[in-house]
Amino acid sequence: MEISKSIEIMKSLADTSRLQVLNAVLQKPQYVEELAHRINLAVSTVSFHLKKLEKAGLVFKKKDQYYIVYQVNDEIFNLTLRELTSFDNIEKFVQDERVEKYRQKVLKTFMKNKRLTKLPVQRKKKLIILDEFIKKFNTNKKYTENEVDSLINETYDDHCTIRRLLIEEGMMQRENQIYWLTEDGEKK
Repeated sequence: MEISKSIEIMKSLADTSRLQVLNAVLQKPQYVEELAHRINLAVSTVSFHLKKLEKAGLVFKKKDQYYIVYQVNDEIFNLTLRELTSFDNIEKFVQDERVEKYRQKVLKTFMKNKRLTKLPVQRKKKLIILDEFIKKFNTNKKYTENEVDSLINETYDDHCTIRRLLIEEGMMQRENQIYWLTEDGEKK
């Protein structure tokens, strides 16, 4: 099982009302109104919690005549706690998660409404921004300078600086005003 799926399962179980709903469904498959009546919660509350449990894969729904009936996903419930918490790549996951949070923070700081407001000074942050520009280009395609400038201008007005940085950082190559992605610059 993937770490993110395991985390989603554990997070979905960390709510008292959700555990009430789940315990009721463990007893027998039920529809929303029946669950709400049995555990004395509003129908909307039960629906909300069922959606969370369904997203985590703990329950699933099926149509039974006029009703949508929820039942427990035995495949998930038959997993042991060891299977839910043992991973070979936990360090990589934690590092990737940290990197992604940092990346999102940088993008939120320097981009507003899909436009770059200011180019970061710090190289590490600048590379994150340049990666966003690289996503605009296709691998194995050559671009004229005007095409490159046009794609950059969609996000930032100073196309000369971005174009120069993409070349300097080895993300793109240029020859006779024709540009293309390098292997390092290809979409990740």
